[in-house]
Amino acid sequence: MLLRGLTWLVLFQLLGTALNHLFLPVLPGPIVGLLLLLVYLICRGQVGEPLNLAASSLLRYLPLLLVPPAVGVMVYAADIAADFWAIVGALVLSLLLSMAFAGVLMHRMVKGHAHSEDSQ
Repeated sequence: MLLRGLTWLVLFQLLGTALNHLFLPVLPGPIVGLLLLLVYLICRGQVGEPLNLAASSLLRYLPLLLVPPAVGVMVYAADIAADFWAIVGALVLSLLLSMAFAGVLMHRMVKGHAHSEDSQ
């Protein structure tokens, strides 16, 4: 069961990498594969047991992915300090844009949900 779910994850990553090399050189292949997996799961309407088992097994090791960025911050601390205000500005701007987008999206979803309840 676990092997089947891991196979699905690897296949979507390989498909994303293939599409990356053929059509979308701007986006990384694993990101394209992740978006394809998202579309597949939305169309299917549920997450199958093998995929759920594989994803939950890999989720245990997610903190290990934070070690290389932490090492990079330590190694390039002087460069980061030199561009500190630009980094802070970019983070604040992206935070504000993300919160505004999430607010607009939530407002539309609540309005659509209320409209569907009124029609029933």
